[in-house]
Parts: sequence; structure tokens; C-alpha cells
Amino acid sequence: MPIDPSIAVGADLGETSFSWESSDVLLYHLGIGAGTDPLSGRELRLATEKGLRVLPSFATVAATMHETEPPKVSFPGIEIDLAKVVHGSQSVTAHRPLPVSGKAVARGRIADVYDKGKAAVVVQETEVRDESGLPLWTARSTIFARGEGGFGGDRGPSDKVELPDREPNLVVDTPTLPQQALLYRLCGDRNPLHSDPEFARAAGFDVPILHGLCTYGMVGKVVADAVADGDPDRVLSWGVKFAGVVLPGETLRTRIWSAGERHLVTVESVERGAPVLADAVLVTR
Repeated sequence: MPIDPSIAVGADLGETSFSWESSDVLLYHLGIGAGTDPLSGRELRLATEKGLRVLPSFATVAATMHETEPPKVSFPGIEIDLAKVVHGSQSVTAHRPLPVSGKAVARGRIADVYDKGKAAVVVQETEVRDESGLPLWTARSTIFARGEGGFGGDRGPSDKVELPDREPNLVVDTPTLPQQALLYRLCGDRNPLHSDPEFARAAGFDVPILHGLCTYGMVGKVVADAVADGDPDRVLSWGVKFAGVVLPGETLRTRIWSAGERHLVTVESVERGAPVLADAVLVTR
């Protein structure tokens, strides 16, 4: 049985020590579209060493930035074929502004496993602390494993975000590059679903799709630009559900409803009119 909830739920995934440098941050920022206006001071503080600041979404790649092998979905009680897996949701809470370089220790656990019938959802939580033991960030993610449900488990909570009954405060269109996935994969995610046409077809897609975490980072930057003057230090948390895929080269249409420090977000593909991110919330400090 690929998933055994009695073993998986609560499983300690151990500690991982890692470090990063400013060059890692710069590559990540470029991978999610920073620097499109090379004369903008706001863009340059993400794309050059001068006054460099770190988007909290960097937390999603900091520990795996230098990985060159495709990821494996192998945890206690969980063995899943990579071709069956898509990202379900992602959130990062930055307990303080992320440093430009540093060393840290991550401790992960399987928080829960939900049974959606035809699929399973695996919830992973990771807490990251710096060398002195002070918290840096907490990340929570889910993966959606097609064909792995039906084991009789809990379906999980419904945490749908209700949007205001009004027009959004802002609508922003953001193009992605045809080579966006090929660039972003250099941030440590070599899943062939995003680069190998044959693998993508075997997984049920016509062409390689953009990494969900690339979309997550790109839109997080768009919203930070819109509601926090592009200052990453003002972003407390950013959480989304992945509602659909992005094909490299498509345009992302981001709608933002702001209410104080809480900003509700939806994203769709302009070309296909298809949802991309839903139930997304960015909280500013």
C-alpha cells in the first residue's frame, strides 16, 4: 500500500541543516520574474546585491537550492510515483525578515493525510530556525496524489476563503516566459514534469507545466509590489491553493481584495480563462 496513514501521520522527518548565499537569493528572484524593469530601484533590490532583500517565498527553495536530482515522494508510510503528484497548497509564515545569507536547521513532520476518494492529500509542516535557535519561518504544504485515495481516512477540513462581494482593489497582468520553467528548475526542482515533454505527456499533460512554486513566488511578488511597495520585509505570510496549472508563456491575471493587513487573491490564466490559484491570502506586517 503506497500510503499507510497509521505510520505517516505525525511522522518526524528529522532535521536538515542547510545554508544559502546572496547568489542563491538572486537566482531565485530572477527565476520568479524579478528584474523585468532593470531601471527600477524596487526591482533592483531583488535582482542585485545593492540593498538586497529577500522575498519570504525563498523559504520554499532555501534548503533544496542545490539539488540536481528529481525529488522523491518517499516518507514514513508514504511511497508515491512522482508522475501522480501535483502540489496542492503552500504557505510560508516569516517570523522575521529573511536574511540575505545564513545557516539554518529545518525540522519537518507529516501533519496529516486526507482521503479524497480518488486521491490522497499529504500535509507537511516544516519549522526553520537559525544557528542560535531563533525561528526564521514556518512552511506548510500539501501534495495531491492521484489514485492514492480510498483508504477510508478523513476527507480533511474545508478552508475556503470567501471573497468580498465587490470589485477587486487591483487587477494585475503578469506574463510568464516560455522558458520560465527551465529557469526556475535551477532553483533545485528538477522534476521532469516541468522540462521533459515525454514525461509530461505520460503524466497527463500536453506539454511541460510551470512549477506550482514558481507561480507561488511570482504572484507573491506581484501582491507584495501592489500592497507593500515591493518591500519583502513587510510580508508576514503568504498562502495559496493551487487550482490549476500554468503553461510557460501564459499571462497570469491577479485580482487583489485588500482589507487592512489581509489581502485576498485569485489568479487565472488569461489565455485559457482557467483558475490557477485560489483561496490565497497575503498578510502584511
